[in-house]
Amino acid sequence: MFQRTTQLLVRVVGRYLPDPFLFAVLLTFVVLLMGIGLTPHDIMDLLRYWGNGLFGLLTFAMQMTLVLVTGHVMASSRPVSGLLSTVARAARTPGRAIVITTLVAALASWINWGFGLVVGALLGREMAREVKGVDYRLLIASAYTGFLVWHAGLAGSVPLAIATPGHFLEPQIGVIPVAETIFAPVSWVPVLLLFIALPLLNRAMMPRPEDVVEVDPALFETVAAQTSAAAEPTPADLAERSWLLSALVGLIGLAYLVTYFVGGGSLNLNLVIFIFLIAGIILQGTPRNYLNALNEAVRGVGGIVLQFPFYAGIMGIMTESGLAVVISQWFVDIASARTLPFFTFLSAGVVNLFVPSGGGQWAVQGPVMIPAALTLGADVAKTSMALAWGDAWTNMIQPFWALPALAIAGLGARDIMGYCLMALLVSGVIIGVALLVV
Repeated sequence: MFQRTTQLLVRVVGRYLPDPFLFAVLLTFVVLLMGIGLTPHDIMDLLRYWGNGLFGLLTFAMQMTLVLVTGHVMASSRPVSGLLSTVARAARTPGRAIVITTLVAALASWINWGFGLVVGALLGREMAREVKGVDYRLLIASAYTGFLVWHAGLAGSVPLAIATPGHFLEPQIGVIPVAETIFAPVSWVPVLLLFIALPLLNRAMMPRPEDVVEVDPALFETVAAQTSAAAEPTPADLAERSWLLSALVGLIGLAYLVTYFVGGGSLNLNLVIFIFLIAGIILQGTPRNYLNALNEAVRGVGGIVLQFPFYAGIMGIMTESGLAVVISQWFVDIASARTLPFFTFLSAGVVNLFVPSGGGQWAVQGPVMIPAALTLGADVAKTSMALAWGDAWTNMIQPFWALPALAIAGLGARDIMGYCLMALLVSGVIIGVALLVV
């Protein structure tokens, strides 16, 4: 019964879910209609908000592009690909491959969301190469479900924001240490439950042998760029093939990392990109190897670059028109001190469909949910983490964040979103109950 239900969802999503770019376009029209119906602004106001916000995510778009490219280059090096292959060969069976991929992706996402997206997808590729009879779509979906825990992890936008002196809500709530958010029961209890439930759920969704979709491992083979063999190498050729240059750059990068962490620096998205960059330069061995791998990696970033302006425009409408506040207020109006975190979770899940950015969503919903918590006497730290959980939760049906993993895997959103929809339902129950009970 469970397998039949899962396969039905997979078929329905595969048939009706549009391409992620078209999904972003359709969301744009939905938000425009909601703005006209639910806010006092007319269509010209909304179009102006859309245009003003259209390029508000350019920095973040470049960061996402670099996460994908540098992570892909690093993982395509012989040492890393060899390590992933070793882990994949240890799985041996399809069931173990699903479980291991889920756990590794979840742990990596808890450390840093960008790291988790890349590592999970790359491990899924290696599992497909090494383990016979495992469904490739479910492998990549399993890797993506690990992303559910990111906002309760070490790089969570909301808990880190309110733990930083000078944040915009400090006059109302002060500085809340991570001991009350990331390392409090409201975070670690759902994380622990998801670490148990997700691998079991993903394994239970394994299709029958006749429904398994495997992938040709030859599709993952990298083809090194051919260079002309000169009778006598030029100085430029020698520089491109020099391991010494890569080693020197690597030493400079490692020296910077040591000074950064000794000085009290913490892991963030830019630092993850820097680590991927330096590690890739070292592991690829020579500048020429790095450039060859880079040329292959950039093929998968087109969809990401194209969609960011549309989501930035949607965010512009949601924030400047007050539409996000209207949606949030619906849930606040029916909440009590005990239930506010739960309703905050639900409202954040809805808003996340239109504002798929943890920091951006906190800026929109924080000024609504935190005053409500103070008025009702609800726990502020718990309410803040409930918003973070809602932001992470509906990523399972929002293909925006799946784009890096899909680009690495060579799949489309409709290939994995049926499985992710099941993960959405199960994780929603786990997180929701935890917020009411813990």
